Amino acid sequence: MARVLVPLAEGFEELEAVTVIDLLRRARFEVAVAGLSEGAVTGSRGTVIVPDVELESVLQHPFELIVLPGGLPGTDNLDNDNRIHRLLKQISARGGYIAAICAAPKVLANAGLLDGRRATAYPGVLERMAVPGLTLSAEPVVHDRNIITSRGPATAMDFALILIELLASSALRKEVESALLKDREPTF
Repeated sequence: MARVLVPLAEGFEELEAVTVIDLLRRARFEVAVAGLSEGAVTGSRGTVIVPDVELESVLQHPFELIVLPGGLPGTDNLDNDNRIHRLLKQISARGGYIAAICAAPKVLANAGLLDGRRATAYPGVLERMAVPGLTLSAEPVVHDRNIITSRGPATAMDFALILIELLASSALRKEVESALLKDREPTF
């Protein structure tokens, strides 16, 4: 199965990170949750997560996908870490998938990976950046070649399901989605 890296930085958006990690693990992907440094990482709402590994220990692993959760200041902390920019470029150069949600597409833009691409992000994040040739979309999830972006916490489940489909199959996506009862409307 696919190998996925989810780096966590102080101030990450909990709903985005946990939803992606959970759904990708339900799909039986090998998901490495990596802290930028040793120890627990605190999200933007105060939730504490203990990563599986420290980022430094997995820098040479061949991941098929890297997923950046948004949140502030988590996104800025990812963006300020040169290892993240290097990993994004390496995985992209190998033909792997690069995914970012909420404010995290800003990291992709600063790494030069959104030039000439179509993408989405949390409103206001990419609009104020001068990204050459970027076509900004208001769609919940945008897939442009090997780059997948999404708007925010409410889109995290659809984002994760699309990642499952891209890495495996629509059948596996449907299997995971069905078990979540996602297709059922709430009743009151």
